[in-house]
Amino acid sequence: MRYRAAVCTALTGPDSIRIEERERAPLQPGEVRIAIKAAGLNFPDLLMTYGKYQFRPDPPFVPGMEFSGEVIEVGSGVTNWQPGEAVMGGGKGDCIAEEAVVPAAALVTKPNALRWEEAACWRAGGVTAWHALHDKAALKAGETLLVLGAAGGVGMAAVSLGKHMGATVIGTGSSPEKRSAILAAGADHALDPADPDLATKVKELTGGKGCDVVFDPVGGDLSITATRAIGWGGRFLIVGFASGNTPSFPANHALIKGYSLIGLRAGEASRRDPDLAARTSIELKKLAEAGVMRPHISHRLPLDQTRDALLVLERREAIGRVVVTVGD
Repeated sequence: MRYRAAVCTALTGPDSIRIEERERAPLQPGEVRIAIKAAGLNFPDLLMTYGKYQFRPDPPFVPGMEFSGEVIEVGSGVTNWQPGEAVMGGGKGDCIAEEAVVPAAALVTKPNALRWEEAACWRAGGVTAWHALHDKAALKAGETLLVLGAAGGVGMAAVSLGKHMGATVIGTGSSPEKRSAILAAGADHALDPADPDLATKVKELTGGKGCDVVFDPVGGDLSITATRAIGWGGRFLIVGFASGNTPSFPANHALIKGYSLIGLRAGEASRRDPDLAARTSIELKKLAEAGVMRPHISHRLPLDQTRDALLVLERREAIGRVVVTVGD
């Protein structure tokens, strides 16, 4: 049997995406075949089409790091999944397609609280936000969290989780529409990242103290601005570089203010530490079932329009998440 997939045919960006038919491969032991209902897009998916992400698959390849769908076939040795079960999961790619084959361990049950489209874009943001705020920063109730790029998918997840954990949350968004969405996601305050007085305003909102934790998936000059808004002994989470620019942090400034720079790779951390992965899965299941970090989806496009969906990310038009719909 054959199925359709969005294939990156060259490392030239979204224009290289073609919808092609692929031959279904036999399942190997421990694998599960999924009928995809929806695929959530992440900024790394866009970067991969240019060959600019840490993981650099050679063309032709199918991008897409997360999905929701229905089990249609299980390989030998798989006893915990059965055809017909609703699941969500992901990996390093292959998700923007009508079907995907994944290890059984990469799947979790789709919570009833999440629709197919929400489940397709919940886990990557959820894992990142949880690992950042719980494991790395140990965010406490009553602290102040500054989320840069808070209108993006992972940023909104951090806003929602930070508020759920009892923090005062300040988010940055580059337009009135984005700032409204950030407030709707639970932030107490939403600021313009282009404001030259951004650091001063954060300090004013914190009574002169500065924020306790910075969650930064943006990078570039905004990262340096945020270091001026952080308080003594703060934690600065380096999540990614959506701006396309990697900041050079002044070591003397970190020393003087006593703050920590903390690198974050949530997926890699789970791969290297099975116990951490197991604990994270348990906590994320609870959060998903409670509807915490429910994604805001600004764009829904069908499989045939995967190129256009990636261009939405490239043009910075997304507020929250972009989803490619596949199944009915």
